[in-house]
Amino acid sequence: MGFLAEAKHLIKANIRDYGMYIALLVIILTFTFMTDGLFMSSRNISNLLDSTGYIAVLAVGMTLVIVIRHIDLSVGFLAGFLGAIAAIFLSQMGMSVFLVIPIVLIFGVIIGLFNGFLIAKVGIPAFVATLAGMLFFRGALLNVTEGTGTIIVNNDGFNALGNGFIPSLMEINGLHLLSLLMGLAGILLYIYSEISNRRNKAKYGFEVVSFKIFIVKLVFVSFIIGYITWILAGYNGFSWTVVIMLLVVVIYHFLATKTVLGRNIYAVGSNPEAAHLSGINVTKITLFVFGSMGMLAALSGILFTSRLQSATTTAGTLFELDAIAAAYVGGVSSAGGVGKVTGAIIGAIVMASLSSGMNLLGTGISYQYMIRGGVLALAVIFDVMTRKQRA
Repeated sequence: MGFLAEAKHLIKANIRDYGMYIALLVIILTFTFMTDGLFMSSRNISNLLDSTGYIAVLAVGMTLVIVIRHIDLSVGFLAGFLGAIAAIFLSQMGMSVFLVIPIVLIFGVIIGLFNGFLIAKVGIPAFVATLAGMLFFRGALLNVTEGTGTIIVNNDGFNALGNGFIPSLMEINGLHLLSLLMGLAGILLYIYSEISNRRNKAKYGFEVVSFKIFIVKLVFVSFIIGYITWILAGYNGFSWTVVIMLLVVVIYHFLATKTVLGRNIYAVGSNPEAAHLSGINVTKITLFVFGSMGMLAALSGILFTSRLQSATTTAGTLFELDAIAAAYVGGVSSAGGVGKVTGAIIGAIVMASLSSGMNLLGTGISYQYMIRGGVLALAVIFDVMTRKQRA
């Protein structure tokens, strides 16, 4: 098979995975052209990624929830409520940021486990159980903020999570050295991971792409990582929000693809009954996924509160819908058992890119909602069509 023929075959066979990357590339090129390059400026890309962070973190957890055929509507106001709790601990109780963050994350895990218990043990449908949670935490958020309406956070260490950047060892022609080194480390890690995966597949007799296609893929992805790093290094470097988001992606990608737990999650999503009969504890998997979702909701609330440097009565509004949209745009299937953590991040960036580009063009907010809704509908239609083709 020739190079072009193989490339065409791979794209067709993996159109579900590649479609979102193609869509993101089209969006970037379109807005870059329409804004005369302003869209791809260092400042705009940095702000775009920072504003994506708290939704991207939620989208990672939501992807796993949808993979096991459930949904979680409570995460938006849970994030807002726990963000307000963090603000109260810091501002009104004077607690250390190093104590507040783990406590709030543990609260998130406990609440997530409770949701999982209602769903897996009591048998309440996830939609109903988490809808009740959404209403409860909406009221709880209003209750803890009703005194002032806004709780100001003056802790510089906490606020740096949403607004600060990693330190630069030194600058080279205006570029942050530490950010460049992190980008280089990311490229090397990616290349090592791909080579290792290729060797393992070949070792056990699995089909691998030709060496030429493999090299093209390595060069292309490495270029993208390097280019984004160069853009960010030209402004203030990597923000702490981006670093946290990347850590979440790496950890959950490893969990989903390299561990028995990850394989069990996808097995439960593909067929819960068959997974149960094969010895997988479906209840424990459900508890883990919802406990994880609760923790990520807490982390999202921390990032959002630190970015605003305050907790407000409206924090968390529509977060859950943005996370669900990002997960679906990123390739998760409503049928369960299909979806990637990396796809969730791409989906979040796609939605954020649409908002950023339309803001730069001065598009009215009414049209922005309609366009984003159209993109979500197209993503689900694309999912249904690809499943029918495979069937």
